[in-house]
Amino acid sequence: MKKVFLLLLAFSSINCFTQAPVSYTGNRISSWETKQNTVKNSLVYGVEFSNIGPTVMSGRITDVAVDPKDPTHFYVAYASGGLWETQNNGTSFESLFDHQASITIGDIAVNWNKDNIIWVGTGENNSSRSSYAGTGVYKSTDSGKTWQHMGLTNTQHIGRIILHPTNPDIVWIAALGHLYSDNDERGVFKTTDGGKTWKQVLKKDGKTGSIDLVISPDNPDVLYTALWTRERKAWNFTEAGVGSGVYKSTNGGQTWEIISGEKSGFPDDSVGRIGLAISKGDKGEVVYAILDNQNRRPSEKEDKEVLTKDELRSISKMDFLSLDDKKLGAYLRKNGFPLKYTSKSVKELVKSNKIEPIALVEYIEDENTLLFDTPVIGPEVYVLQGNKWTKTHEGYLDDIYYSYGYYFGQITVDKSDPKRVYIAGVPLLFSNDGGATFISINGDNLHGDHHSIWLDNNKPGHIINGNDGGLNISYDNGKHWIKCNTPAVGQFYTVNYDMDMPYNVYGGLQDNGVWKGPSDYNYSSDWQQSGHYPYKMIMGGDGMQVAVDTRDNNTVYTGYQFGNYYRINVETGDDFYIHPKPELGEKPLRYNWQTPIWLSRHNQDILYMGSNKFHRSMNKGENMETLSGDLTGGGKKGDVSYGTLTSIHESPLRFGLIYVGSDDGFVHVSKDVGYTWENISTGLPKNLWISRVQASAHQLERVFLSLNGYRWDDFTPYLYVSDNYGKTWQKIGNNLPQEPINVVKEDPDNENIIYVGTDNGLYISFDRGLTFSPMMNRLPNVAVHDLVIHPRDHEIIIGTHGRSLYKADVSVVQQLDSAILHSDLTLFDAEKVNYSSHWGNSWSVWKPANEPSVNLVFFMGNLSDSSPVTIKISSPDGLELFTSTPENINRGLNYIPYNLSISEKKVKAFEKELNKEKQTDDKEIKLEKADNGNYFLMPGKYSVEISNGKESRKTELEIIDK
Repeated sequence: MKKVFLLLLAFSSINCFTQAPVSYTGNRISSWETKQNTVKNSLVYGVEFSNIGPTVMSGRITDVAVDPKDPTHFYVAYASGGLWETQNNGTSFESLFDHQASITIGDIAVNWNKDNIIWVGTGENNSSRSSYAGTGVYKSTDSGKTWQHMGLTNTQHIGRIILHPTNPDIVWIAALGHLYSDNDERGVFKTTDGGKTWKQVLKKDGKTGSIDLVISPDNPDVLYTALWTRERKAWNFTEAGVGSGVYKSTNGGQTWEIISGEKSGFPDDSVGRIGLAISKGDKGEVVYAILDNQNRRPSEKEDKEVLTKDELRSISKMDFLSLDDKKLGAYLRKNGFPLKYTSKSVKELVKSNKIEPIALVEYIEDENTLLFDTPVIGPEVYVLQGNKWTKTHEGYLDDIYYSYGYYFGQITVDKSDPKRVYIAGVPLLFSNDGGATFISINGDNLHGDHHSIWLDNNKPGHIINGNDGGLNISYDNGKHWIKCNTPAVGQFYTVNYDMDMPYNVYGGLQDNGVWKGPSDYNYSSDWQQSGHYPYKMIMGGDGMQVAVDTRDNNTVYTGYQFGNYYRINVETGDDFYIHPKPELGEKPLRYNWQTPIWLSRHNQDILYMGSNKFHRSMNKGENMETLSGDLTGGGKKGDVSYGTLTSIHESPLRFGLIYVGSDDGFVHVSKDVGYTWENISTGLPKNLWISRVQASAHQLERVFLSLNGYRWDDFTPYLYVSDNYGKTWQKIGNNLPQEPINVVKEDPDNENIIYVGTDNGLYISFDRGLTFSPMMNRLPNVAVHDLVIHPRDHEIIIGTHGRSLYKADVSVVQQLDSAILHSDLTLFDAEKVNYSSHWGNSWSVWKPANEPSVNLVFFMGNLSDSSPVTIKISSPDGLELFTSTPENINRGLNYIPYNLSISEKKVKAFEKELNKEKQTDDKEIKLEKADNGNYFLMPGKYSVEISNGKESRKTELEIIDK
């Protein structure tokens, strides 16, 4: 039992620094600074990405900061999508935090009284599977235009930021600390000089951090903080500990006293995450706490007529054999056992010692059922009255946290009425009696998982809510909700494509299902007039991997967490469930959260799937065979599925040459369609997560491999290649920044080009992985979870975990061979353009003119000794029609837009040339000035010449009259 004690921190023991010392994770800030210097120097900086949505489902929000004088102006912080500002009540948003060392955010705070000083604490505080580590605290003194890094680098996850109400130089930070390892930079930090230096004013131990912090509305010297002991590993999450509790300071955070624990009325063991809220009451301040009580519930009285899992866990063989057949049969049918398992057949298996009764529990208890199994007490709300905590309600608050209270923990109270209490969980709940009773205010268009609640002190019932699905606003206390999801901030795990015209993109998102949409999506025009949003959800849950049968582009394999997959006909909606299970009595299969699947390119009736074993279907998933033993290290004891396969890939060059990787560092290869397997992990780092294994499309023996150390608090980019089926490995990508790698892909057309997606961006190599350069023009510093290259349309599609989907044209990039890379000047063929008589014109004076454009693409190898670049467009007879000297030429690829106009001085000469071949009875060609004042090229072939002063190159531009 914990004792109530006074925790005094002498000044001599306080840590004071401008930036926390860097742990073994490496200096991520200096690595980011080096990266920033190379982004614009990259040979592919000219390749611009465009966002293709979707937006309607948005992504996880961690905090909202609202202007108290104008609540239509507020900032929204996303777990992995950065910081956004709206000045029109969520009608539109502007992104403000795209290019910092990390754009994952735990909390934000704004000093509305002092030039809108914005503070951002990086590192999501929800401790989920995709909660990325931050790089400390940032500050902007110009409303988000520029940012300063203010230290606390090694805190990694920020729970809360509190600003002093009158002194802008005083700030308190609740630091949660590392998610996957112990560290000292946890607890409460304070600055009195605007963030130049910090004092660690409350520290418990290496596993206990501060998750929440509130300040008294009457006295800024009074603060309350919630400490949380938690420790996550790849195989286990300890989400409660004896260090969790509530502390109070009455001197501005200099000293703290624990006010929870023995005799306080607050639970003192197995306490998980705690959220705090404070309000004014008739007798002073009122403090609420919502806690995740991880103590087990007492067993309920069981219906003797119903057979339960708990009964089967301990039943003897003799008692099992004497069970009533109807009772046993009802259990089998209720839990979906195959029809071959009857009361009679199961009893025979037990009688012959082929299975034990507990096998009937293990058969149905997979990771997904355990996720929602709630034997713990769960969320409880307490209120502080004097020195005592009192639970506000009787009984349990069911169906709020389930088994994952670490994901929530937000409580908000009306500043003027402490009886009005809101708690965020799977639904959003409201109480008007101080937490004695609650009702759900989860509207029809409100997502289920909630993480932020803002209440308007001047307008009761005005709520701004942030959740896993984005942002919602209510003006009637939750009876009706407005959805404000214009930012593309979806958290994609995966992305894929089909071969339709135009092709469609597919992807699975965190807690937002699986979606299909057009690759040419444009938010501004695609759907607003038709009223039909072009992206469609084809699967719920947490969306996972997608495989498309490109023979019909209608048959799609996808699913949700822990290996629950389906074959879906997206046109008819018909589906077939695919989830390999062991035979009764065999050890349960272990499925990764993102279970890997692969559809054979050699025969798209063949589906591969991985648990801890390898499974194959030869008939579209109708029958799944288990062809291997355990291809992992065997798992570890814990409450997170571990010892699972994470990646499957079949060689595009040979049917049956298959590679698999696991979450515990094992790589295997099969050369006979999965019947036999060879362990090829020798020479690789041990225990790390295999994020991707990729067989080459150019060399049969070649295979690429990326490993991810994030779950070991290791940010090293681990990338390897083998040219002998994995017998030996060579480490590559040694100049990549300190960012864990999520995906490696080989270009399908150019074997020297390799793409890598990390937790902070996209990189490209032109020497088969030896060196890499950033490829991030118009791509934020966001996690790239997946990428694919469309083989027909030559576009790269990026699945980001925080900013939805991006694409870019890589048709020219794929042409960059050694000769071009070492040339001073190379001009690429111009794309053909369809002529339109509407160029430069508009159907309304209120609409912009139709502006045509074509990119003239060239490669510059050396800028130091070149004269300005000149571009000339000439007629077939050599008449110079257009001349330009573009600025800001880059070393590498340059894409210069040309609007197909000609110089007005050349119009008469051009008309004369166009008319010289006309027949006598032909109408004379005369160029018309467009509404925008330009004259445009006519159908035909034109010469494009580019010169850098030393040499010149030519190509042809063709305008087609359709």
